[in-house]
Amino acid sequence: MAQNLSPSPAPTRFAMPRLPREARDTVFLLVVVAWVLLPLAASLPIWATALAYILLLWRGALAVRQKPLPGRWVLVALLACVVGATVASYKTIVGSEAGVTLVSMLLALKTLEMRARRDAMVVFFLGFFALLANFLHSQSLLTALAIAIGLLGLLTALVNAHMPVGQPSLRYAAGLSLKMIAIGAPLTLALFVLFPRMAPLWGVPNPNTGKTGLSDEMTVGNMASLAQDEGIAFRVRFDTPGNQAPPASQLYWRGPVLADFDGTTWRATPSFRATDDKLFDDIVTDGEPLRYELTLEPHQKPWLLALDLTRTPPVLPRGRSYSTGDLQWLSNRPIAEVTRIAMQSHTSYRFGMEAGQRELAFNRRLPAASNPRTRAWVQQLVADIGDAPNRDRQLVERLLAQLRTGGYTYTLDPGIYSGQAADLFWFDRKEGFCEHISAAFVVALRSAGVPARVVTGYQGGERNSVDGYWIVRQADAHAWAEVWLGEQDGWVRVDPTGAVSPGRVGAAQRLNTSNFMGINVNSPAAISGLQRMRAVWEAVNNSWNQWVLNYTQRDQMDLLGKLGLQSPNWMDLVRILGILVMACALIVAAALQYQRRHTDPWLALIAQARKRLAKAGIASSDSSTPRSLASAIRRQIPDSPDARAFAKWLQAMEQLRYAMPAGTAAPQHTLAALRKQLRQLPWSSLATQAHKV
Repeated sequence: MAQNLSPSPAPTRFAMPRLPREARDTVFLLVVVAWVLLPLAASLPIWATALAYILLLWRGALAVRQKPLPGRWVLVALLACVVGATVASYKTIVGSEAGVTLVSMLLALKTLEMRARRDAMVVFFLGFFALLANFLHSQSLLTALAIAIGLLGLLTALVNAHMPVGQPSLRYAAGLSLKMIAIGAPLTLALFVLFPRMAPLWGVPNPNTGKTGLSDEMTVGNMASLAQDEGIAFRVRFDTPGNQAPPASQLYWRGPVLADFDGTTWRATPSFRATDDKLFDDIVTDGEPLRYELTLEPHQKPWLLALDLTRTPPVLPRGRSYSTGDLQWLSNRPIAEVTRIAMQSHTSYRFGMEAGQRELAFNRRLPAASNPRTRAWVQQLVADIGDAPNRDRQLVERLLAQLRTGGYTYTLDPGIYSGQAADLFWFDRKEGFCEHISAAFVVALRSAGVPARVVTGYQGGERNSVDGYWIVRQADAHAWAEVWLGEQDGWVRVDPTGAVSPGRVGAAQRLNTSNFMGINVNSPAAISGLQRMRAVWEAVNNSWNQWVLNYTQRDQMDLLGKLGLQSPNWMDLVRILGILVMACALIVAAALQYQRRHTDPWLALIAQARKRLAKAGIASSDSSTPRSLASAIRRQIPDSPDARAFAKWLQAMEQLRYAMPAGTAAPQHTLAALRKQLRQLPWSSLATQAHKV
């Protein structure tokens, strides 16, 4: 009985056997393109994202239904609309934002004229470019994982486009893509570790994507919404035993200092120090500095958010740092990427004892009609205090006592105070967030002629139990006051929020809310579980930041030093990298040479069949194809079941090579099955019949 030797259908997980090859490959490529564009959706205009996915769905429907593609004029009209909408959105077609939008739309539009493999190559090229464009907006671990999946999808589609006619399995193409990635991974790792570090393309400042919990101006009420934002502002690792942090009451991370008040809005302080060499003349510190490393999330501003008080310039991986006259530290370029900064700070200090009269006068200013009830009340307090030598300090204590005992409340939702905000806080609402309390406190002091200003930044932090890093979140955004108390004390930090809610400052407690990471939860067990999950994820993401995004030239030199090089420089990196690249090239060349010396496995199997047929008495040549061999068997042994079995086997070989049927298993598995079937064919019976003829 003849054996059924044709390959049996074996649909794979990624195969679409119900669609013709062209339709299946098109749908798969469209799915990959949709994935590539997905991370860009947050940065593209809404119209661009919607139009791109509509075009992809349209192209997919045409492929499945085997309908003709739209004409050239339709594509020209769509292209004109896309360019016009881009210009309307960005006022230009030049720049990273407009450029990424155009590339994304061209990628979607190109699928509508994808008729041949040449058109698919353009789609692949635009797809790889769009993958890299994702790094312009985010370099997070989630973005990297999404790009890795997109890379595998594009490589799979590219490999599949170069495979023979028929319907090869997408699983097989994905396997080849993974092998290609695995082969290139060692060289990629070597390039990452040793290639001289320079500012990446995605380090270009992008004002439309930054996020920060602070601003260089403050209208009372705006900061309240940040108390619910659990996003990370920065991470800290202290150079202390066990990464132990100072008490929470000393963790004040200094941001913009606001002293310019127009009655409604507080704005950043102008610099009153003429030269940098006099900035730190009137600073007195106690004890050794606290050393730490701060990993700052990108916020598109130059603020470095150092721990009070920092007199040594923070060490940046690129660029330089400088300080203003109010001791805020800035970078000479916006923080556009995750940045690791080495710092030294003091928590016990005095400064500003020699503040100039111009600076003090500016910090006493109030608009003429500003908060009249507060002014009158403070004047009465000053009259009660009298001409005591420590009048200003006694006034501070009176105001703090009023906050403690006057029925004031620290709340998350006080709303925006319009008009005379200090009057409303002190006498009417008696509730507010830190910005309301601090701003009203400073207005009250200025009403008595005491120099005072609002300082914004972050207060507190929490330790991640997984990796030990201290995390400061946007929810830790805070505002406090600085008061000038004479030439003996200088500028003194006073946090009036601590008088209303001591736990906010002493224990870094945030306001209670049932919202946790965007999820409404009330169960302590649920919150505990979510906190553990978040801690693990943030530790993993922090490792990505520390080891990948913040791998700097200093780390490269440290690595070369560990390898034994004395005083390494970038030329040493180039030499070692050149040696590794040459070694990889030699290995690849040797592997290719080895591969050339080995026959194609399909050709080896058909050659084996020829030899066996020759022994059985059926002549053939080295150029005989499976079809010619089957014809020779049928001519020599007609009407034989054994001959038909051999012919079926040869037909399966031909189909495998030139026209694999839809739904067949991956080629290497089918080849192995045919090799096994070749051994099971009735060779002795065939030889006997051939010799009889």
